[in-house]
Amino acid sequence: MFHRKLIAMAIAFVFTTPLAAQAQAQDADIAKIRDEVKQIREAYEKRIQALEKRLSEAEAKAGKTEAVAAKAEQKADSAQSAAVEAGKRPSSESAFNPAVSMILQGTMAKTSQDPNQHQITGFVPTGGEVGPPKRSFGLAETEVAISANIDHYFRGLAVLAVAPEGGIEAEEAYFQTLSLPFGFGLKGGRFFSGIGYQNEQHQHAWDFQDAPLVYKAFFGNKLKQDGLQFKWIAPTDLLVELGAELSAGDTFPGSDRNKNGIGGSAVFMNMGGDIGASTAWRLGVSHLRASPAARTHADTDALGGAVVNTFTGTARALGLNGVLKWAPNGNAQHNSFTLQGEYFRLKQDGALTYDDTAQTAPQFGSTFTDYLRTDQSGWYTQGVWKFYPGWRVGYRYDALRYGTVSNGIVVNGLGPTAADFPVLANHSPTRSTLMLDWSPSEFSRMRLQFASDKSRLGATDNQVFIQYIHSLGAHGAHKF
Repeated sequence: MFHRKLIAMAIAFVFTTPLAAQAQAQDADIAKIRDEVKQIREAYEKRIQALEKRLSEAEAKAGKTEAVAAKAEQKADSAQSAAVEAGKRPSSESAFNPAVSMILQGTMAKTSQDPNQHQITGFVPTGGEVGPPKRSFGLAETEVAISANIDHYFRGLAVLAVAPEGGIEAEEAYFQTLSLPFGFGLKGGRFFSGIGYQNEQHQHAWDFQDAPLVYKAFFGNKLKQDGLQFKWIAPTDLLVELGAELSAGDTFPGSDRNKNGIGGSAVFMNMGGDIGASTAWRLGVSHLRASPAARTHADTDALGGAVVNTFTGTARALGLNGVLKWAPNGNAQHNSFTLQGEYFRLKQDGALTYDDTAQTAPQFGSTFTDYLRTDQSGWYTQGVWKFYPGWRVGYRYDALRYGTVSNGIVVNGLGPTAADFPVLANHSPTRSTLMLDWSPSEFSRMRLQFASDKSRLGATDNQVFIQYIHSLGAHGAHKF
């Protein structure tokens, strides 16, 4: 019995001793792991604290930087405001960086009538360069434009025309406001009048080489004003534009009066909008008034002698215009069509002084003065089709209506008669024009134009023009 108990105890000891040792080893491993976890936690806590400290310091520095920047910006705004108040430019001349452009133009012309003898019979000569270009090769006006914002309130533009014969003319030179409220705008200086549709466009932007007959006969190609122009655009989806002009009125149908005050005025209204995604339209009406004083024009008397007549009175012009533009979904890159037309009626009423030194009876002196009244009109319509990228074809028909031209320069059957006013002979000119042009880019254009011009009584001028137009520099977009 004793031996059995001894053997059992030996066996129990053999089996329990390794288990106890194994338990002690596991407890040691667990303690070690716990110690490592504690060390890692402490290390991470220190790292997080260090990062939080750096973040706080960075935020504090950023706040100081923003405060400094805000103060600097405030100082800059104050300095700029002070400069504007004082009417000064920025201290650095390089800050003034205007847009500069140049338009190069020229023609090769063939005409059946002498361009030096061109005349629009039946209408008072305007004095403008309304005839066709010289025969053979010729240089047209070179146009130089400079524009820039003057400050927050004004923008400036100067367009200088360099004549082929020499000399520079300020075609346009004006300032205009940038920030008047409620849709108002002001322009001052020399500018193209807002009457009509084509009048505000520069010659290089025309769809034909020359102006319509009605512009030539009534405005000497285009009407320029020296004065002020006011505009207001209504805050509506439909374009509603109202305008008024006060000017010196020193260009035809006005003249240089050498007087104080206002010599001419104009008012106009334009409306426009869209028809779907592909069509846009604009309609306009305008009225012009001028007070010419001793406005001169050349003529010949019945004997062929050169004379100079003068007119003093009033001139009033009423105008209507419309344009319709179509392009697929408003994209004119490949195809487009433009239909355009204008009508003007010009009335003049005043005194005409006629010089007839050659054949006037001595008892009446060499000049007569009596009334002159004219009521004449003119119109044109044109269509231009872009049938392929860069290629367009167009047709224009012009017509002038002689209307009523009367004067009382007859003294007891003596003195000047109708034969002494050949330039005012009863004639209603017409003209038909066909053109084809190619624009390889928005900066260049080549044009071929044919015209049958019946401006002169008893003569038809068959004209062929080849024209080039090239644009250099930062040229602004053209008007609608």
